[in-house]
Amino acid sequence: MKKSYHHTDQIVLKTLDFDSLLSVALESGQPFATWKMPNENTKSIVVSLQKEAMRVTPDLEELPNGFLAHPFHDTSKKAYLIPADIYYTTEMDHIDFSNDYDYDTKVRVEKAINTFDPSKPLRKWKRNMLKEHFPPTSKEHFVNIVGESVKAMQNEEFLKVVLSRTKEAGLKDDFSPIDFFHRLSEAYPTAFISMCYIPNVGLWMGASPETLISVDENGIFRTVALAGTQASNGIHPRDASWKSKEIEEQALVSRYIINCFKKIRLREFEEKGPRTVAAAHLLHLKTDFKVDTKATNFPQLGTVMLDLLHPTSAVCGMPKDIATQFILDNEHYNRSIYSGYIGPIGLENKQHLFVNLRCLQLFTDHALLYAGAGITSDSDPEKEWKETELKMDTMLKHLNA
Repeated sequence: MKKSYHHTDQIVLKTLDFDSLLSVALESGQPFATWKMPNENTKSIVVSLQKEAMRVTPDLEELPNGFLAHPFHDTSKKAYLIPADIYYTTEMDHIDFSNDYDYDTKVRVEKAINTFDPSKPLRKWKRNMLKEHFPPTSKEHFVNIVGESVKAMQNEEFLKVVLSRTKEAGLKDDFSPIDFFHRLSEAYPTAFISMCYIPNVGLWMGASPETLISVDENGIFRTVALAGTQASNGIHPRDASWKSKEIEEQALVSRYIINCFKKIRLREFEEKGPRTVAAAHLLHLKTDFKVDTKATNFPQLGTVMLDLLHPTSAVCGMPKDIATQFILDNEHYNRSIYSGYIGPIGLENKQHLFVNLRCLQLFTDHALLYAGAGITSDSDPEKEWKETELKMDTMLKHLNA
């Protein structure tokens, strides 16, 4: 039986304001997440009243409502859960408060929100930032490992690998994560815009174009195969042309999803694509998959496919185990939740998890940007470096605007 947080209590505010609640969450050092769904204007936030995020097995049918974040690679296969102890959306006229907490806790939270002074600059959030990380990836290292992977594929050791890198970018003294969140929301209306803070993992922000899995309130399951990248350069998606390298790269992802359906003997699915879609200033090839979990009598499909899909070949490679090991042996940094998955679960009877792409991690005076490229036997190392630069521009051009 699924455990849920019943929000029967409410916090009444003098002035209900999304930015004020988000500011209090940022300054508090509590685990929290805020997001805007693709093609929607509503902004949502959950805050945990525990000091640490929960470590959980990602069983979507059993977990409490909240926000889930799973690393790219974790030997325990555990995710971080930020439970919805406090939940608010910009369409609500109150803040829901979990009745798992006593009256005194509610009073303290209510006071903290109502006494917040929005005229004062945000400073305290920086004290919660991680102090150290792996050095940013040099171009020489990235180009070299791309070259090594191409040789390995030409020797038929594996079919594809997705190699990533990091890059530092300075922050202005008056940088505001909240303002940045709003800039991303305005710039990328079709992306999943997110900010989440997990102690010992850090403060992450992103604008992801890729759904990993979703299950709506009617039991409709969806996933996508998204791969292949080129700069849009003003080209309409219907007029885009693709080279064989990108077409094969995307086909590998589609075939992997279909093979996952075959593993669980699921034949009743809809497949549409591939088609060209725009994501920020980039174009990608996308295939959509859809399953009616009620018609197929498969209510656990979300959890089952989540376990089978992650990490997808779009962020890892094929075969999965060999490609993952190549990444761990050669990238020389910890991806953390970059190319893992993030998103809200259980709220409004929906599950929606996205691959954590086009993202960055915030530190006291700089940001660390992440990006990867799908490498096949036809890859050119210099072009793959340029692709990662293009992907990082999604966040970089709005960082200090």
